[in-house]
Amino acid sequence: MPNFTKRHIVELLKETNPENIAELYRQADRVRQEQVGPTVHLRGLIEFSSFCRKDCLYCGLRRSNGRLQRYRMSLEEIFAAAENARLLGFKTVVLQSGEDSHYSLDDFCSLVARIKKELRVAVTLCIGERTREEYARLKEAGADRYLIRFETSDPDLFARMKPDSTYENRFRCLQDLRELGYQVGSGNLVGLPGQSLESLADDILKFRELELDMVGLGPFICNPDTPLYGFANSTLDMVLRMTALTRIVTENAHIPATTATGTLDETGRQQALSCGANVIMPNLTPPEYRKLYQLYPDKICLNEDPGQCKTCVTGMIAGLGRTVALDRGDSLRI
Repeated sequence: MPNFTKRHIVELLKETNPENIAELYRQADRVRQEQVGPTVHLRGLIEFSSFCRKDCLYCGLRRSNGRLQRYRMSLEEIFAAAENARLLGFKTVVLQSGEDSHYSLDDFCSLVARIKKELRVAVTLCIGERTREEYARLKEAGADRYLIRFETSDPDLFARMKPDSTYENRFRCLQDLRELGYQVGSGNLVGLPGQSLESLADDILKFRELELDMVGLGPFICNPDTPLYGFANSTLDMVLRMTALTRIVTENAHIPATTATGTLDETGRQQALSCGANVIMPNLTPPEYRKLYQLYPDKICLNEDPGQCKTCVTGMIAGLGRTVALDRGDSLRI
């Protein structure tokens, strides 16, 4: 495991020499090839509810955003979207929502169990902070993986950005998930107002400390319907540096080239795949709902149907000389 220190990481985040930056990307790409191989894993993303009980300052789904048209998919609609994902060849479905308490635990566990039994795909959940007992029930129902980004490892910045969450509870969730046997994913937001390079370096070291199976790096994109309206977006350069350094430091974690990175720049996902990323999560949310899940503005791929998304990303991957993985893409730390 590379013994990068905080100082070393900060120096690389500050680096101004283009050739040194290019070498960082080449090194990350070599580590990706050695540790996770040449293929790119596809995860079918289903954003099934835009309701959220939380009030995070950066997020368009925050409960105080009265301008957002909210929606919830029914359990049957969620299953149908998962079934479509399987028909399109996806080996993993990701069920993502705001922190919505509308769905009963019994009903949601039944949905997970049905997807596992009938579709035989890996199930990843991204539904926020829950109790250990809830996580245990969902694991027993068949959930394989859980994504819950800590967003920042800086306790003070966390408190400002997430005023109705606690730092301790966020990391308690990650510990519970690990102890219950989930494949665990977390990550951060790059470019939050008030975030320092030292804080970003701490985030990378926290990824390594937590021995994460998956790491998601999302750029901050200013949403006009949030209190952070007017702050500058993250830069693609910083997202790519963070991707490269995360690959080098975590070695074999799965790292997605995110839709938000593609929103920052039309070639953002391709560039992320070229400096360490090895996952893409095409949006398979039914088109009538997709445009309503507005974490940030100007999100790409809002008008494509799921089949078009699959064709688009497959072509993107082929254009990089890579191929789509045929396996589920389980943790390489198991």
